Amino acid sequence: MDNDDLLPLLCATAQGDKNAFSSLYQQTSGKLFAISLNMLTNRAYAEEAPQDAFIKTWHNASEYNASKGTVFSWMISIVRYRSLDSLRYHKVRKEQSLGDDEYENENVDVNYDEETKLVNCIEQLEPQQKQAIHLAYYKGLSHSELVDHIETPLGTVKSWIRRGLMQLQRCLTL
Repeated sequence: MDNDDLLPLLCATAQGDKNAFSSLYQQTSGKLFAISLNMLTNRAYAEEAPQDAFIKTWHNASEYNASKGTVFSWMISIVRYRSLDSLRYHKVRKEQSLGDDEYENENVDVNYDEETKLVNCIEQLEPQQKQAIHLAYYKGLSHSELVDHIETPLGTVKSWIRRGLMQLQRCLTL
């Protein structure tokens, strides 16, 4: 995707230009869907993530910062975070739908064990680390959005995330 083509469309979208948004959609939707499908592997779920991302793009087009990357890379990050949210949501729903009787008859696979281990490791994090990682990786907030949201200096937020991820890595390798 050529940033020189997408940037004017995004700028016009920020001004409420529906035709520009439509062009932006036509030029990027196929590739963004492919990214989502690659992450989610389920076509129905993969269709939701780009749609949610385009809604966010429509509402937040004015927040794009060219110094942080191209328009398309910004849109990819939105789709990626929406896809991660979808993965997490559908895994939680699947786990909640399994009743006790089904657990007895169900062969619990390695993935479930790994997810359970991840949840246990996350629970061991300090509250600040857990909050920062959750907001960054599950809610898709950027570092600057995190700073505003939790009213903490950037260096501190980055340290919480870095130390939390290192602790998760150690915990998961035990």
